Amino acid sequence: MSTTPETTTENTPPAPAPATNDVVEQMRIALDGPWRDLRERIRGELPWEAISGTPGESIEAQRERVTRQVLALADKGYGSIGFPTQYGGTLDYGASCVAFEMEAYGDLSLLIKNGVQFGLFGGAVSRLGTDKHLAAYVPDIMSGKLMGCFAMTEVGHGSNVAAVETTATYDAQTDEIVVHSPTVSATKTYIGNAAKDGRAAAVFAQLVVPSVGDVADGEEETPSKGVHVVVVPIRDEDGNPMPGVTIGDNGVKGGLPGVDNGTIAFDHVRVPRENLLDKFGGIDETGTYVSEIDNINRRFFTMLGTLVRGRVCVGGGAGAAAQKALAIAVRYGDQRRQFSAPGSPDELVVLDYLAHQRKLLPRLAKSFALRFTQNAMTARLQELEDAATSSEKETPGADHEDAQRELEAWVAGMKAQTTWHALDTIQACREACGGAGYMAANGLTQMRADVDVFATFEGDNTVLMQLVAKGLLTEYKDQWGDLDIAGTIAKVTAQTVEGLVENTLKRAGLQRLIDGATPRNDETALDSRGWQESMFSERASHLLETAAMRLRKAGKSDGFAVFNAAQDHILAAAKADIDLRIFEAFKEGLEAMPEGEARELMAKVFDLYALASIEEDKGWFIEHGRITASRSKAVTTRINELCAELRPHAVDLTKAFGIPESWLENDLIDLGQDRAGVTA
Repeated sequence: MSTTPETTTENTPPAPAPATNDVVEQMRIALDGPWRDLRERIRGELPWEAISGTPGESIEAQRERVTRQVLALADKGYGSIGFPTQYGGTLDYGASCVAFEMEAYGDLSLLIKNGVQFGLFGGAVSRLGTDKHLAAYVPDIMSGKLMGCFAMTEVGHGSNVAAVETTATYDAQTDEIVVHSPTVSATKTYIGNAAKDGRAAAVFAQLVVPSVGDVADGEEETPSKGVHVVVVPIRDEDGNPMPGVTIGDNGVKGGLPGVDNGTIAFDHVRVPRENLLDKFGGIDETGTYVSEIDNINRRFFTMLGTLVRGRVCVGGGAGAAAQKALAIAVRYGDQRRQFSAPGSPDELVVLDYLAHQRKLLPRLAKSFALRFTQNAMTARLQELEDAATSSEKETPGADHEDAQRELEAWVAGMKAQTTWHALDTIQACREACGGAGYMAANGLTQMRADVDVFATFEGDNTVLMQLVAKGLLTEYKDQWGDLDIAGTIAKVTAQTVEGLVENTLKRAGLQRLIDGATPRNDETALDSRGWQESMFSERASHLLETAAMRLRKAGKSDGFAVFNAAQDHILAAAKADIDLRIFEAFKEGLEAMPEGEARELMAKVFDLYALASIEEDKGWFIEHGRITASRSKAVTTRINELCAELRPHAVDLTKAFGIPESWLENDLIDLGQDRAGVTA
C-alpha cells in the first residue's frame, strides 16, 4: 500500500525528522553487522513476490505457493547457503542464519518451510552425517529435489528428546536398521514437510545394537546406545507412503498455514545400516557399535550441540518479525491523527502522545539491542564452526566443548527472550494501529499468529531458560535421586556458582564497573554506562549467588522438592544473565560506531533500552537496595524524556533495520483509503 497521505489538513504528517539519510545509513551499517554484504545482496536481489504471501488464501493454496517459493529460492542458490563447499554449498555457516533473518520479513510460513528443508533436515544430515551421507544427500537437499523432514518431536516427548520412544534396532543378519514406533505416543508429530512434500525424514530414535560376541568378565555392555538419527524414506517417487510408514496431517493450526505439518509412525521399517548418521557414533562392518565418545549422555549432548543453529535462526526470525511490525506501527502512528490539543483546530498524530510513544519506542529500542546481540551470537557461532572445521581431531576437544556449551546456553536464552519479545511487540503494534491493524492485508494479525509457535518450537522457552541455568531442573530426580541432599546441593553449587556466576563476573568486569560507576544517589547518573551496567551485572550475580545459597541452606528433604521450590529463583537468574549479555552486545555495537550524529542518536536508543529494562524490573532493584524510590521515579522521568527526544527520529529508526521499501509497501497502512475503497 502507498504510504503517501492525501493533501488534507487532517492527514498532513509532521515535519520530517531532522536525521539525514547518512545517519540512517550509518545506523543500518551498524545493525547489519559482519554479514552486511549478504544483507545488501538479498535486499537488491529478491523481489517481494519471492517471499510474500497472499492474505485469505486457502490452506491448500498456501501450501502449494510456499512449496513453489521454496523451490524458486533453491534455484537462486539460497538453499545452498551454509552447506560445505565441497558438496556445492556457498558462503559460511553464520550466513545461513543471516539469510533466515532477512527472509523473515516476508511470509513466515515460507520462512519455516525453508528452515525445515535446509536448516533442520539439511542441517541434521550435514552436521551428524559423514562424507558418504553428505555426498549422497546434500546436493539434492540444497536443490529441493529431496524434500525432507526433521522427525524429532513425538506425541509423548517434546523437550525431553533423550527419552523419545521410537527405536532403531540393528539387525545383524540383514545388515539393516529397523525403525519402529512401539507406542502411539512414539508417533512423530508437528513435523514440517510431513503432510505433503517430505520424501525422507531424519528420524531421532533410540539406537539398539545387540552385542556381537561375549562380553569380557567385569565389563558391562548395554544394547541401548542412546538417541541417534537415521535417514528414513517416507514416500516413494509418486508421493505415496513407503511400506510400514503411516503419515497423517496435523490439519489447521493457529498459524503458519503454508507449512504442511504432519505425523509419522513407523511399523518395523527397514533401511540400510549406512542410513545411520554416524559422525558421533555408528555401527561398523562387524555389527559393533563404535564411538569416540564413550559416555552416552555426553554423546547425546554433543550431537544436539551441533544443531544449535536452528535456535539461532528461530530467534533471529522472530526478531525480524518484530522489526517489521514496528516499522508498520511507527509509520502509521506518524500519520494517523486523533483528537486535538486545546485551542488548536488540528488533530494530533497519535505518535505525538506520550502513551503511544511509551507503547512503541521502548520496544523499538529493545529490538535494536536484540539485533546487535543476534549479530554477536551468530559471529560466535561462526567462530566456533571455523575452529571445529580447522581441527584435525575427529571429536571436539575439551576447550571447544566448553565454548560450545556456553554458546548453547546463550542461544537458548536468546531464542526465548527474542521470541517472547516478538509476541509482545507484534501485539502492541497491532493495538497501536487500532482497527486498521486488525485487517489481514496489513499482515500484523497473521504475523502474530505465526510467531506464537516460535515460543515452543526448537525448545519450549521456559525449558530453554532452565538450560541457561545449566539444566538444573531437567530430569534431576532421575540423575540425582541416589544422592543425599548434601551431595545434590554440592553438585548444583559447583555448576551454578563456579560456572554461571564466574562467567558472569568475568564478562562484566564487575570491580571495574563498580570503581567507575556513578554513586547510586546521584540523580544525574541515569545515562552513565557504568551505572547502567552495574545494575545489570549486580542483578545477574546476586540472583545466581543467592540461588546457590538457597540450595545450600536447604535441610534434609526430597531433592525434587528442593529444586522445584527454587525454580522461580533459578529462572530469574537465567533471565538476568541473558539480559546482561544483551546489554553488553548493544554496548559493544554502539562503541564500534564512528563518532558522529548517528552514534549520538544510537546512544539515546541505548539509554532508552537500558532504563526501560531497569524500570520493568524496578521492584527487584528497590527490594534489593540497588535504587531508591526517588531514583526509580527519576528513571521513569528520564524514559519519558528519551521518548520525546527520539520521537522526531522514530520513522528513521525503523528505516535503520534495512527492510526494503518494496517489501513494506503492501503492508504499510494507507490513511487515504483502504483496499475496499472506504475512506479510513
